[in-house]
Amino acid sequence: MDFLSAITDKKLGKPLNTQQIEYFAKAAAEGLAPDYQLAAMLMAIRLNGMNARETADLTMAMAHSGDMLEPDVGGVPVDKHSTGGVGDTTTLVLAPLVASCGGKVLKMSGRGLGHTGGTVDKLESIPGMRTSLPKEEFVDIVRRVGCAVVGQSAELAPADKRLYALRDVTSTVDSIPLIAASILSKKFAAGAKALVLDVKYGSGAIMDTMEKSLALAKTMVDIGTQAGRHVIAVLTGMDEPLGTHVGNALEVKEAIDILSGRAGGDLKQVSLFLGAQMLCASGVSHNMEEAEKMLRKNLESGAGLSKLAEMIAAQGGDPRVTEDLSLLPQAPVRRVVTAERAGIVSGMDTMRLGYIAQGLGAGRRTKEDVIDPAVGFIMHARLGDTVSAGDPLAEIHARKEDDYEQAAAAIRDTVRITDSAPCAHPLIYAAVTREGTRMMH
Repeated sequence: MDFLSAITDKKLGKPLNTQQIEYFAKAAAEGLAPDYQLAAMLMAIRLNGMNARETADLTMAMAHSGDMLEPDVGGVPVDKHSTGGVGDTTTLVLAPLVASCGGKVLKMSGRGLGHTGGTVDKLESIPGMRTSLPKEEFVDIVRRVGCAVVGQSAELAPADKRLYALRDVTSTVDSIPLIAASILSKKFAAGAKALVLDVKYGSGAIMDTMEKSLALAKTMVDIGTQAGRHVIAVLTGMDEPLGTHVGNALEVKEAIDILSGRAGGDLKQVSLFLGAQMLCASGVSHNMEEAEKMLRKNLESGAGLSKLAEMIAAQGGDPRVTEDLSLLPQAPVRRVVTAERAGIVSGMDTMRLGYIAQGLGAGRRTKEDVIDPAVGFIMHARLGDTVSAGDPLAEIHARKEDDYEQAAAAIRDTVRITDSAPCAHPLIYAAVTREGTRMMH
């Protein structure tokens, strides 16, 4: 295969044939092409797009670039995936909560991508936690415990693993075909039969318009349906961080706070909605109302928190973190950044907030960067809040004083305080299924 001619075809806006796409996936998985050629193809796809057939071909080629699991977990294996946001800690809340209700959550997660946090990075802030497991152990934990969350193994969708890392450092993250193929190839390879997709929309989302967000949701539902999976996509808001905590250990803390009943808010609300969809998609519950009641009951009883501790222990981590948050990594510099004027919090650049966390060390600028699990910030200001001069906007957790100063200045610049209230931003915009799109707001 002349890979350069395939790159040229896509550069000129021509559709790739199935053989060219299969070679692209094979080249990524087996090292048959250097990074610069793969990056050139990624950019050509980003600029010129792919049609529905190309996107489906790329998804299946990437899924079949490694092993394809058919796991026996004692139920319908269900997964949830978010297209990425800031303070989006839903997996750490809903995976154990859904499992405590009888769901079988078989979750393969990624690392941070661009301004968004990665669930694997968050989990690895727990002492001893293993996110790289042999596939047999991964499936066994799901069978016994009800949930496991792991990183991408070398055997599952290896084409995506290499392309995922390259997309992060080549500004090709925001491509509907690449996003859809990346997400679904991992899910298909890991054996998920039911899948709930959380597609973000707002200032912190990869997709910057409602039309693009809906297009991505519909693309993934269509591909999933063609592949015989039960796929639901939900459009949720990302005009401010979903949770109040941004940063790896900090987000683990917030998930534990929610599961223990100490915290609520938008993160809890979206987690319950997505969790109810997972219970319905996997056949554990027959309707959303019944499913949400099950989740709330196990939230109040502590069964969800106990299940998180069980999952952590099964994956080699220290389950005591669910009772003693001081066991999580702690940043040496913790200081509050305050509002410089009185008014109403009318907006914030959520994507920039994600990059502020990255700058503190919570994310990666290059593939080689090492994550600092302790750093990040806790947002005290939410959209619509009335603040006075000197009120706290955020508490920054930093490694050095200079890092705090830079982050504080950036947060003050990012959070807009005006004299007028913001427009209402719903948390849940729409649900997309094979039957069509239902607008929720």
